[in-house]
Amino acid sequence: MSLLASLARAQGPAPETAPPLFPGGELISYNSIFTTRGVTSNPSGNIPVTARPTFSHEGVFNFTWGFRRDFDLTVLVPVVTNHFEIPKAIGNPVSGGTGLGDAILLVKYRFYRRDSKRGTTQASVTFGPKVPIGRTDLSEMNGKRLPASLQPASGSTDFFVAVNWTYTGLFNLRRLVADEDFHSFLRTHGTQNTRLGSDLESRFWLSYRPYESKNGSSEWFIGPVVTWRHSQDERIAAVTQSGSGGDELLAGVTTYVGVRPGTHVWLGMDWDVAHSAGATFMPVRRHLSFGITQQFRFHLK
Repeated sequence: MSLLASLARAQGPAPETAPPLFPGGELISYNSIFTTRGVTSNPSGNIPVTARPTFSHEGVFNFTWGFRRDFDLTVLVPVVTNHFEIPKAIGNPVSGGTGLGDAILLVKYRFYRRDSKRGTTQASVTFGPKVPIGRTDLSEMNGKRLPASLQPASGSTDFFVAVNWTYTGLFNLRRLVADEDFHSFLRTHGTQNTRLGSDLESRFWLSYRPYESKNGSSEWFIGPVVTWRHSQDERIAAVTQSGSGGDELLAGVTTYVGVRPGTHVWLGMDWDVAHSAGATFMPVRRHLSFGITQQFRFHLK
């Protein structure tokens, strides 16, 4: 799962989000996420204190270990590139840079599994902290530090919690899968005395598997995705920045291809459908995610 600071929350390294890894299993994955937001109009030519990147790229390295039945442990480390463009600005209209993001440590527990002739129903909970190890010192060309919302990391210790549900065999079709991911980032104060708004997000993916080899070595999943996200207003020096948060609805499609046993590549695309009209709210316009994952078996003496 790619659980990032921006968290348009792309689909992660597994087609189904509720199941943990098998005991003793591990995976290593890389996820590349591109996010584009609308350019804001700012007659002063200055960067707003609540500005979000108009373009960002996050390369996420994921290590997951199934340390026992129904449990797994995940470590996520992102490398973040943020750019903010000021339209009609004099001189250099783009500010930003690249740096290490904050690491995330997660534990997943599958608390429900039921098998039937139709398929399998599973549910799990995931939780853990975001550790502030990333870069928070990006500056403009004039040396002024960029706002906290444009930094690769937040400088805050945040908490992530998610509930996932996977229903295989929807409408008694063995290859039709409904997958729901409901999660939240609970944020604290970080760099520049800024508390970024906490996020609440629901992502529903309805996937169909049109191809599966007889020996299970390769397969293909594809289907539509609908994502709703609510972001709270930011707080800077204990002052709420009204209109910086809001709601947005994204819709798109995600596909997975199992190229060989234990190896998946995936591609997901989302577009803006509807969003709030807050004074400084910058909703996601386009979102693209692709990646590759490889599973292994981890042996401990």
